[in-house]
Amino acid sequence: MKIIAIIPARMGSSRFPGKPLANILGKPMIGHVYERVSKASQLAMTIVATCDREIADYIESIGGQVVMTSDTHERASDRCAEAVKKMELKEGTRYDIVVMVQGDEPMTHPDMINEAVTPMLSDESIEITNLLGNIESREEFEDRNCIKVVRDLAGNALYFSREPIPTRFKTTMPPMGKQVCIIPFRRDFLTEYTALAPTPLEMVESIDMMRVLEHGRRVRMVPTKYRTQAVDTESDLRLVEELMSKPDFE
Repeated sequence: MKIIAIIPARMGSSRFPGKPLANILGKPMIGHVYERVSKASQLAMTIVATCDREIADYIESIGGQVVMTSDTHERASDRCAEAVKKMELKEGTRYDIVVMVQGDEPMTHPDMINEAVTPMLSDESIEITNLLGNIESREEFEDRNCIKVVRDLAGNALYFSREPIPTRFKTTMPPMGKQVCIIPFRRDFLTEYTALAPTPLEMVESIDMMRVLEHGRRVRMVPTKYRTQAVDTESDLRLVEELMSKPDFE
């Protein structure tokens, strides 16, 4: 299997403009993501896909690879689909799996890429996986920036939401899980996905994976053993800097 990681990033985040270049421990956040993802053993290549010259200039300054993409994409997956096609033309090759890693996941451990990809290597029926993290607190459970997910008995996603799911009103609760935005697609399914019509729940929740579920396809959730925290706000940035400063952070 030939596997590429693509990190979509743009400066125009509505919740945190300029987020990819926000400083964490003396380095732009996108630099942490790129360097950590690049260490994953199963990857043939890691690139950043962006429409912003500032991001491209920084990644090139650290010896990284960049693909410039359209500035009209509303979904990260659409940006990744454009980038992989451009890379295939440039390299004269074809990738089997495209791992989308959001540029706001600076705590990504290289082994998280391997965790996410492994089920696809042994089961050809799996078209897409998402990593599944633990929700650490009630505050995180209530946070609309934390995407909650519930699964069926086979480990496939039933629903993703920015609202607290499952219900909070039982004394015995199943483990509460969140989407971690390390998302491998089979290359052909990524292309198919971007051609599918956007769906009502995808737009209401503003979650890409709802398009997959609403079109009757499956998303396999893969639990990760690593703690991670996405950066959606400046307070998240401060929390991540604190967590990454700890002596036991890998």
